[in-house]
Amino acid sequence: MKRLLPEATVCWKVFWQKSGPTRRIGLSRVPSHLRGGRILDIGCGSVPYFLLNAEFSHKFGVDKVTYGESQCTLCEERGIHFTDFDFEKESALPFDDQYFDTVTMLAVIEHMEPTRLPTMIAEVRRVLKTGGVCIVTTPAPWTDALLKMMAKLRLVSPVEINEHKATYGRPTMAAAFAAVGFEPAMICSGYFEMLMNVWMTAQR
Repeated sequence: MKRLLPEATVCWKVFWQKSGPTRRIGLSRVPSHLRGGRILDIGCGSVPYFLLNAEFSHKFGVDKVTYGESQCTLCEERGIHFTDFDFEKESALPFDDQYFDTVTMLAVIEHMEPTRLPTMIAEVRRVLKTGGVCIVTTPAPWTDALLKMMAKLRLVSPVEINEHKATYGRPTMAAAFAAVGFEPAMICSGYFEMLMNVWMTAQR
């Protein structure tokens, strides 16, 4: 049976990750000349809020969730192509080589088993066009204990936080992308939201 995200997790995705600072960072890191092409949002969520607010000619999203009729209708009306894809079980993204101008993974990699991350990054590089950009965000490692405490107090979704499987700092993320072929000189990173989150861009 395909998994539906619990309501608490959806709320967390909407208000803190996909609709707030993470969405703004994701959009701000996309070069303007790439917005006329294709974007892929990996881990787009049960409602693709980032893609709904992204101005791209062609928008694609993948996640391991089931879309209902209303969600499918919304995506069709807004020109979003959704594919049910479990990145922890499937090795290859269902797209051709060099198909996308931009790939985003916003608040996603912390939910993946660390052993799966190299395969996913290699797939991202495969589907990116030459000159294309991958944009990643993730909580900074130092926030792990803080988020767990907030989850116990029900200030954030316990379901969401309990699904975190790893933390990644800027050097670790840069090394992981360089290991699959991204040029270190084309990798940039920084912090946002009072140093609580890390952003990184890697150009193919």
